[in-house]
This record gives sequence, structure tokens and C-alpha cells, in this order.
Amino acid sequence: MSRVYNFSAGPATLPLEVLEQAQAEMLDWHGSGMSVMEMSHRGKDYMSIAAKAEADLRELMSIPENYKVLFLQGGASSQFAMVPINLLGEKKTADYLLTGQWSKKAVAEGKRYCDINLVADTTDSKFTTVPAESALSFSKDAAYVHYTPNETIVGVEFPYIPDTGDVPLVADMSSNILSRRIDVSKFGVIYAGAQKNIGPAGLTIVIVREDLIGNANPAMPTMMDYKTHADNDSMYNTPPTYSWYMAGLVFAWCLKQGGLEAIEKINQRKAEKLYAAIDESSFYSNPVDVNCRSWMNVPFILANADLDAAFLEQAAANGLTTLKGHRSVGGMRASIYNAMPEAGVDALIEFMREFERTKG
Repeated sequence: MSRVYNFSAGPATLPLEVLEQAQAEMLDWHGSGMSVMEMSHRGKDYMSIAAKAEADLRELMSIPENYKVLFLQGGASSQFAMVPINLLGEKKTADYLLTGQWSKKAVAEGKRYCDINLVADTTDSKFTTVPAESALSFSKDAAYVHYTPNETIVGVEFPYIPDTGDVPLVADMSSNILSRRIDVSKFGVIYAGAQKNIGPAGLTIVIVREDLIGNANPAMPTMMDYKTHADNDSMYNTPPTYSWYMAGLVFAWCLKQGGLEAIEKINQRKAEKLYAAIDESSFYSNPVDVNCRSWMNVPFILANADLDAAFLEQAAANGLTTLKGHRSVGGMRASIYNAMPEAGVDALIEFMREFERTKG
């Protein structure tokens, strides 16, 4: 078997150990005589899988007891609507921080339900920075504050958690959840698509404080109400069972690595050595302000864009794939999520140096 180092921004690489376990259990899960994807979501076997996945995630993130963990469908994009539907209540305004393409989409969807106050807008910088914490001024009458801690496309990440006082803070953590330790109690809602740091596409995790549940506009669809899913243990309808199972394997794998404390150290080390390789070179550059560079998504530009195609072709020949940057940025992008081994980052750095030696 020959596996490449897959630097895709998502769906992203998964831990080999997890894939091997899923392979071993594919036809017969623990003597049940069936695959997990064939199980009834209400059967005792699957219920045990679901319960363990939630318990492991709670342990990983130290999720307080007054938070519900929901395993949903619809991607993080569905949360762009579910957040205002569930959190607005009688209020008419919400605060948003616009720092990239994903928060831009959240703003556009939020405008369908309420008035949006842009606390920050970094469009003029081409989303290569985030606002200083001291520059943020939130509305007193806002129902919530929404931000995207890590923007996948440009590779910009907040180095702080905004202090919103008594106003619920909502975070789209699709691309940096489980990458480091966070204090969940600082948030009203955390949501994340699974396909970057959690598991296969098809699953969306929502961590929501209990007092924010039950306030949805009754005119909205039943499936868009957090209470629907909280009251039914995320099984009001058939959930994405196999993606949920795979997420559970990843959570268990994370715990086995030493939890988020250990994973955080590895991620920081991987990011620092890749950025160092970029910064020490005149052949490569990174457009993001140094104080807010993403640990998970590292874009870099070649000094001569005419060499982009050759870089990608030769990288792929060396087992380094999915490095093409987003069309809005160009160049390259290496996504180095939890499951990207440090050896993969080392191999990329070695290739970059050799490519520069021969082409620079």
C-alpha cells in the first residue's frame, strides 16, 4: 500500500490508524454480523457507538455539563441560518466579524434574518489580518456575536477569543476545532463541519449552551430548531450514522495521542517549522500578518507564478498532493490538520527546498 501526504483543505486526511480500524470493522462490527453503516440508529449497538463518541468529545474539549452536543447534517453552512433562527429571540440585531470568505457567507445568510452590525471587516486587507482585540466594540443590543476563528482560504487565525461579555459568542470552528485547547465556557455556540479535523464529510458538530435552546422562531422549520435535536439526542431523523461512527474513532485516537494538550504542541511545531521554511526563503512568501497565521492552513506564493504548475506536478510525483491554493488567492496551500503527521510536513519542506534549489 502506498499512501500520499494529502494536504487537502477538506475533505482532509484522516489518521491511518483510524482508517485501518474502520477497515477491520467494515463487514462485522464487534461481532454484530453487520457493518456500522447497516445498523439501525436506534439499535443498542449503534446507540453505544453514539454515546461513546459524545463522551470522548466531551472529555477531549472539557465540555461543561450545561452544554448540549448535537450531531447534525447540513454542513457548517446550514448553521449560518440555524444560528440566527435559534438565537435571535425578540432581538433584531447581531454582531459579526467579517475576516474571510466563510464569515462573509455567514454574514450574507444572517442578513436574511436580522440586521447585521459589522464589528470588523478586513476586506481591504484581502483578509490577511484580523482586527486587534482592543479595536472591537460590540453592540449592547446584539443577540449574539459571530466570528470565524480560522479562515481556511487565506489562512488567517484569531490569536485570541473575543470577550463579548454577556452576549453569546458564536464560533464557526470548522477548520480549527480540536487543534488546541479552548475554554468552551467562553462560547454560546461552537459549530464545525467534520471534514477537516473530525472525520468524513456529512456530519456537523454543534456545541450549544442549554439556555440558548428553545428560543427558535416557531415559524421556522422543525429541523432548524436546536431543541428538536437536543430533545431527541440528535436522532429526530436518521443521523449521518457512519460519519458519526468515524468521528468517534477520531475522538478516541485524539485521546490516545495524549488529548488536546499533546496535539496542540504537535500542531504548533508543525506550523512553526513550515512558516520558518517559507520565511527564510526569498523564493516563497506568505501573505498573512505574522501574529495571525493559521496553524491549520498555510498558503504560500512562489516568487515566479509561472512555476506553479511545475511545483504541483513535481510535488505530486513525490507523494505530496492537493497543494494548489484557492483560486481567490493563487499559489499553494498546505492544510496540516491533526491527522497530517509531522513527517508529512518535513517531506514538504524538503521538497520545497529542493525545488527552490533547482528552479530558483
